[in-house]
Amino acid sequence: MSQAVAIAAGGAAGALLRYWLSVAVYGWLGRGFPYGTLAVNVLGSFVMGFMFVLLIERVTTDGLWRAAILIGLLGAFTTFSTFSMETLNLVEQGALGKAALNVVASVTLCLGGSWLGVVVGRAI
Repeated sequence: MSQAVAIAAGGAAGALLRYWLSVAVYGWLGRGFPYGTLAVNVLGSFVMGFMFVLLIERVTTDGLWRAAILIGLLGAFTTFSTFSMETLNLVEQGALGKAALNVVASVTLCLGGSWLGVVVGRAI
């Protein structure tokens, strides 16, 4: 039961962080493109790679911390379902170029973010 509580607490924090970052990015760059979701997913991918190395490879931590951070916090912070819906909305609006850009940018930048997070995590 305590693992479920740790995941729920991390998830609540991750959801709030996602909301705040998305709102800030949309306020800065506008809503003409899903910038907020892209920023959240790229940052979340980097942090996931980094924290995976830190919590699994580098530091012996309690399983509750790993669950709270990797599953709860980062699981709620990243937004694949939002990415999918925003991309579908772009397709339905006829903005096929923006939809394709969102798919390519999200996959490329998020994979790159995960890789960079692993590299940084292993370098420290």
